[in-house]
Amino acid sequence: MTSAGTYVPRPGAAPLPRMIAAQAALETKMLLRNGEQLLLTVIIPTLLLALFSTVDVVDTGEGKAVDFLAPGILALAVMSTAFTGQAIATGFERRYGVLKRLASSPLPRWGLMTAKTVSVLVVEVLQVILVTVIALALGWSPQGNPFAVLLLLVLGTAAFSGLGLLMAGTLKAEATLAAANLVFLLLLVGGGVVVPLDKFPEAAQSVLGLLPIAALSDGLRDVLRHGAAMPWGDLGILAGWSVVGLAAAGRFFRWE
Repeated sequence: MTSAGTYVPRPGAAPLPRMIAAQAALETKMLLRNGEQLLLTVIIPTLLLALFSTVDVVDTGEGKAVDFLAPGILALAVMSTAFTGQAIATGFERRYGVLKRLASSPLPRWGLMTAKTVSVLVVEVLQVILVTVIALALGWSPQGNPFAVLLLLVLGTAAFSGLGLLMAGTLKAEATLAAANLVFLLLLVGGGVVVPLDKFPEAAQSVLGLLPIAALSDGLRDVLRHGAAMPWGDLGILAGWSVVGLAAAGRFFRWE
């Protein structure tokens, strides 16, 4: 029994959904407040879209340049957040012992990774909205099946998240920073984002087409530009990268 006006403490962890939601909100705020992450996730994709859509620098084939570029920039936005940004942020959290301390909290490790995934998805929604608005203002005329677009974005996020976590959980933070930025630049140039894959030698095309960024770019382009129902080949490539990346991250990720 307690008297009026007194409170009895109720020690214990909060409900798991509430812990995951709180951690996801914190992760999202940290991503949006980081200047380097904003450069990768917002400024670079939108500048590339606006620049290459209005200046005739790259031959994108028949039709309006923005119709070719917008799907590729959407793919780049997913990669910048799910892979580059997440790898760098998680790598430094691991270095400074943040992950080790969070792993000892009531929030389970899988709950922490779930919160990070939710945070990535929230940022990606904001990116997709921003890129879509800018592309529409530049004269973009999207078409195709929205469900196919959603499936491509989800599988692309899973693929890049697995690869980003694998890098962050196995390399030192400084190496992760350098490698993630280098991979971002290489895939920007050779992943079919702003330069069509058919501009590369035939021998290179077959290899580049198997990259997750190329599969995501081409899949989105097939749906949004050409009205394809479901790009099964690109979906298969992304599914394969998702399974391999997430399985490898789960197996080799080191928390310390």
